[in-house]
Amino acid sequence: MSAPLPLRTKIFATVLQRLATPVEEATDHAKLRAERVRLGQTLPGRIVFGAPDRRARAEEIEIPLRGRTLRAVVHRPTGVGGKRPVIVNYHGGGWVQGRPEQSAWLASRVAAGSGATVVSPSYRLSPEHPFPAAVDDTWEALGWIADRADALGLDVDRMAVMGDSAGGNLAAVAAQRSVNEGGPHLRAQVLIYPAVEMYETFASELRMPDEAVLTSKNMSAFAHLYLGDAYGTTDPRASPLRATSFDGLPPAFILTADHDPLLDNGVHYREALRRAGVPVRYREYAGTVHGFLSLPGVVPGAEQAVSDIIDFVAARVVVPA
Repeated sequence: MSAPLPLRTKIFATVLQRLATPVEEATDHAKLRAERVRLGQTLPGRIVFGAPDRRARAEEIEIPLRGRTLRAVVHRPTGVGGKRPVIVNYHGGGWVQGRPEQSAWLASRVAAGSGATVVSPSYRLSPEHPFPAAVDDTWEALGWIADRADALGLDVDRMAVMGDSAGGNLAAVAAQRSVNEGGPHLRAQVLIYPAVEMYETFASELRMPDEAVLTSKNMSAFAHLYLGDAYGTTDPRASPLRATSFDGLPPAFILTADHDPLLDNGVHYREALRRAGVPVRYREYAGTVHGFLSLPGVVPGAEQAVSDIIDFVAARVVVPA
């Protein structure tokens, strides 16, 4: 049974429902992205999305890959020296929207609280760049960061991935590929309300099809836009829950929201990992909606969740057992 939503979350949900264009009705995705950026720069937007932690300094770098260059925002903790552990963080947005800056509230706090450097790379978005463009970008960016760890002041032996929603999907895929394809050794994976299954409608989505921020119709539209002509594929790079093996994956922290159609995505992935013997920490946050770690100004549960992530990262990555 879901806990009641806080009043400020209810007000935000009402305003969002009246003003936002649902993704399934959008025709100009570039315009919609630009509107989201402008909203984030307004005073109400800054209140909703939160300000970066001043105990971390941010810088922008470029990640040159074959035929393209990605932007990345690097959040470094202040007051610490030497090579820092690194968390590579992938933003959400349904593979259609979003950019690294939208993770600044979360990424900067994880950096400041844990002492790790958090690198948030961009990736190509759909429908202009459908699957597997985002998968390729996030995987190759991870390898580029690992290869240049010394120059970036990072400790490649203390590396993890993190992501929310679509970014949680991409983080889970990167963790699987790191094992299956001999990529960077990862100490941990932080999967925040991850979308790990593209097609199956689990019980939480049947029970909560019209929740705030993300609806069942939204999710279906995102999946179609992301996969494009590949819609219907059972490739685990699209649906990491469909992997044939979860053996050897890094320890995971899976966070879910109790007012989220994707709640059971996290639950099913937790069970798949546990059956394979992968250590899993799991927590469902009461009175929260999908995307709540990007909405700290209107979802009080974000503060506890980021504190929990810091504790997990500190134990599993910064001072690994």
